[in-house]
Amino acid sequence: MDVVGKRAWYFLFSALIIIPGIVSMLLPPGWVSLGSGLTPGIDFSSGSVFNATFKQEGVDETDIQERMTALGHPEALVQQVGANNYFIRTSVLAEAQEGGLSEREIIERDLNETLGLDRDFVEFESVSPIVAAETVRIAFYALAAASVFILLYVWYAFRRVPKAYRYGVSAVLALVHDLLIILGVFSILGRVIGFEVNSMFVVGLLIVAGYSVNDTIVVFDRIRENVVRHPDRDLGGLVNLSIMESMGRSLNTSLTTLFVLIAMLLIGGPSIRELLLCLAIGAVAGTYSSIFIASQFLVMWDRGEIRRFGRSAATAPSSLFNLFGK
Repeated sequence: MDVVGKRAWYFLFSALIIIPGIVSMLLPPGWVSLGSGLTPGIDFSSGSVFNATFKQEGVDETDIQERMTALGHPEALVQQVGANNYFIRTSVLAEAQEGGLSEREIIERDLNETLGLDRDFVEFESVSPIVAAETVRIAFYALAAASVFILLYVWYAFRRVPKAYRYGVSAVLALVHDLLIILGVFSILGRVIGFEVNSMFVVGLLIVAGYSVNDTIVVFDRIRENVVRHPDRDLGGLVNLSIMESMGRSLNTSLTTLFVLIAMLLIGGPSIRELLLCLAIGAVAGTYSSIFIASQFLVMWDRGEIRRFGRSAATAPSSLFNLFGK
């Protein structure tokens, strides 16, 4: 099987997945759908969230939305997450003033009297704009720091191989590929079914970063062994040999992980839904990129195709596929 010789098709396939996601992230809210792409959850935007259970039968999202509008919160978003269980998200609620009731207490009392809210099982969370902005900053720094350390680690681990820095850069590029796929899928889901990105989503991205790089290093390590064993052979042939030798292990590991994640998605609660979906997408994307993307970057770099690709993209886009020789 000539994996290396078909590398142009792998990049094209990735582009067909990544580009719609990027477009979804760039489009303003309301385009194509009623959603807004990467919709920030309560962790990343100021607001308040109720996790409310209702004892009264027949309560639905419309009933709750009507009551929230009557209480002065037409912006409230209501989402059913279980039998008689709903997430209610609003703007930041005002605290009590001079012995009066807080907005939270007013809302809980009204929902209890009109719709049978079970006040013993209400979970409430509120995040200020300052805390939300700080959370976004920390998440960005964490991902940036992880990428830098991955680059340095892979560079050091493969220091005995000629031009070891290429392995580190290729691993990070494959990681960016995986993260773009995840962000794109979540952006599209945000527009279609209102999926939000929250702190659990960021945890998922960091886990995927480690998983993806680990999978890539397995393939790279086999490439390193073959390069040391056959220093005079063409890198493309050695990469193809290494991929075939490690593909079974990568696919088996990915499938085993994916089966567990799918089972947890089916039986798990809504609080970890974003995390599990992020991990499931990352498991598939990470395995794909370690075999068909990261190692292909090494071959392209070795053959000078990256430089020629940039020149051709600017002057003659139609000739791009001709750059990828056997």
